Amino acid sequence: MYKKSTKINSYFIRLIFYFWFLFIIGISTVISIFYAASKGYLGTLPSTKDIENPAMKVGSEVYDSNGILLGRFFSENRTLVTYQELPKNLVNALLAKEDIRFKYHSGIDAKSFLRAILSLGKKGGGSTISQQLAKLLFTGPSAKNKLQRIHQKLLEWVMAIELEKRYTKEEIITMYYNKFDFLYNAKGIETAAHTYFNKKVSELNLGECATLVGMLENPSLYNPKNYPDRAKKQRNLVLHQMKKYNLLNTHKYKKELEKPVKINFKIQKKDFELLTYYGEFLKKEIQEALGEHEEKTGQKLNLYSSGLKIYTSIDAKMQNYAEKAVKKHLSKLQILFNRFQKKNKNAPFLNITPEKTKRILMSAMHRTSLYQDLRQKGLTEEQIVKEFKKPQLIKLFTWNGSKKVFMSPWDFIRYQKSIIQAGMLSVEPSTGFIKAWVGGIDFNYFQYDHVAQTQRQVGSVFKPILYAAAINELHYNPCTKISNEKFHLGKWSPRNSNGRYGGFITLKDGLAFSVNTISARLISQMTPGPVINLAKKMGIESIIPEHPSIALGSADLTLYEMTGAFNTFTNYGIYVKPSILVKIEDENGNLIKEHIDLSRRQVFSEEVGYIMLKIMQGVVQYGTAKRLQSYNVTGDIAGKTGTTNENSDGWFIGMIPNLTTGVWVGWEDRFSHFENIQVGQGANMALPIWAYYMKSLYEDINLIYHDKLLFHKPKNYQSHWDHCNEIHIKEENIINEEKKEEEKNSLKEIIDFDGNLNLENNNDK
Repeated sequence: MYKKSTKINSYFIRLIFYFWFLFIIGISTVISIFYAASKGYLGTLPSTKDIENPAMKVGSEVYDSNGILLGRFFSENRTLVTYQELPKNLVNALLAKEDIRFKYHSGIDAKSFLRAILSLGKKGGGSTISQQLAKLLFTGPSAKNKLQRIHQKLLEWVMAIELEKRYTKEEIITMYYNKFDFLYNAKGIETAAHTYFNKKVSELNLGECATLVGMLENPSLYNPKNYPDRAKKQRNLVLHQMKKYNLLNTHKYKKELEKPVKINFKIQKKDFELLTYYGEFLKKEIQEALGEHEEKTGQKLNLYSSGLKIYTSIDAKMQNYAEKAVKKHLSKLQILFNRFQKKNKNAPFLNITPEKTKRILMSAMHRTSLYQDLRQKGLTEEQIVKEFKKPQLIKLFTWNGSKKVFMSPWDFIRYQKSIIQAGMLSVEPSTGFIKAWVGGIDFNYFQYDHVAQTQRQVGSVFKPILYAAAINELHYNPCTKISNEKFHLGKWSPRNSNGRYGGFITLKDGLAFSVNTISARLISQMTPGPVINLAKKMGIESIIPEHPSIALGSADLTLYEMTGAFNTFTNYGIYVKPSILVKIEDENGNLIKEHIDLSRRQVFSEEVGYIMLKIMQGVVQYGTAKRLQSYNVTGDIAGKTGTTNENSDGWFIGMIPNLTTGVWVGWEDRFSHFENIQVGQGANMALPIWAYYMKSLYEDINLIYHDKLLFHKPKNYQSHWDHCNEIHIKEENIINEEKKEEEKNSLKEIIDFDGNLNLENNNDK
């Protein structure tokens, strides 16, 4: 009996020994694993800096000059919220569903962990909210390999403890909600609330809170848009958990159970991604500023993820007026163009062979994504053309909204070529700040920017630069007279479109009526060099050929360049590079960059600038832009029209004392155009847009534009220069009256839809 008792005691002692031995070994192993994980021996851990500033990609917000949100640049569509903005039900639902002891543990819940092990994960995975946040921030999606997943889990434990050390419970909950991806480009709870319920997160009701919390387990599986029944069961499970832990009373619980899952789904487009024509230009200015900031401070900021606040010079109201002015005029002009094209078998192209037409269409076809897709599938060129000629359902742009039609992609390309395009830019003279930028007629259909990207022949709109060079270099004045006899320079023999030659014409009248022989003589006296040099000083960076024909506008330049150059006149000889960016702040409101104008330079004297403004006032008062008067836009207005070969491009750049606005109108392809100059000239194509826009600005009492503003006259300006053209005006008016009837008879089929077509002869080429 004694021996038996001794044997039992021996076994018991061994059992106790092995228990404590294994326990100590186990504890030591766990401690060793945690120590090894915390030191990074089991894998790279985030740095202290990363833990204290976890990656939470937040797009940069873009504001107009009045603080109106224009849009965002982002890689992840996320808007951060604070803990105070989270509804109580949203917090309680999260605790009830994911981690009821969250407030009491330090990152790892031992009870939940043991339960998960004993149930082999059937009763939950044991992950705390802190561990889930660690996974979102640092370890990423769960590994499929079990050993790798165990390794991930160890790192998550370590990171959860580190997060708990550095952040309050409220901050961890807020970070978790801000980081979670709810699908459909909805990163974070605020964007999710807008996407699924079209509400702010602070406005979510109990059921909506429970639905979103239900998605946390698996957003694909419990998505209320695709799986409303599953989403409802999951919502009800969340509600049950809330009742179980006394975070919801029985009455409310039962009432909420019966309700269907109602969503107001509105996918957050890249709307807000600032999809507009000036987006690329602004982006370039921002990246340059961030590059300078990094050089100075060593701090690297990202436009798409650093949560910057970007303030621009764009005025949302003016932008709206500009877009409406473009649509108002071009929708009418399109009707007129389409009417002329009915008799054109090669519409919308004029004066080109079928072979040339095919080359244009083939070239356009090669630039389409459909062509690239078919090419990748291995189709030959011949097979691709056959595919392009098969009708399919296509969404078309029309001036009355989009329209779906059955049409072949080949015919669609031809259709696109028939749509009239435009560019418009409005600049503040003294600062160079851009107030409105219309790069095209509809960014959804036509992404190519006609302000800064399109280089088109400028025609007579270039002549003021030539005249400024003559006044500056040759010391001419508005009353200087130039011969209007026929002019020859080698093989170059420019003609006046009205066919009239002889006598002398003052500089002011020469520009007012856009007389080509005057421009030709001016450049022959100076040579192209000084004119090109002046153009470069006025901000034109495109290549200008060193040929006398530039006097008549043979160069291909952008509207951005030309408007910036004309702004030098409005700014009395001082060039300021047109810019959109005003300032950049970081997410904490610290100033990163403020616009400092380094481009500002005196190109010519204040007197020369004012002389040019006075000369260009003649263009509006009695010259090629006289039609402007019929729109009742009054005050001090200077400007210049421009029309190019075969009426492919129509220009008008107009200036009032505190705004310079340029307009270009044309087609995607130069071979689409009006056949008749009376309709195709700049005064008919572009000028009305400027007029509609200015009328809107004048009528808005909250803006600073009105007809009482005056150009500032410098001391040295001689007032008698204003009167040297009076005799010539009378003569020109008599000649115009004589020709009017003849011109009207030849234009019986032309209908002017806004009642303002001026049938005066025009030298504007």
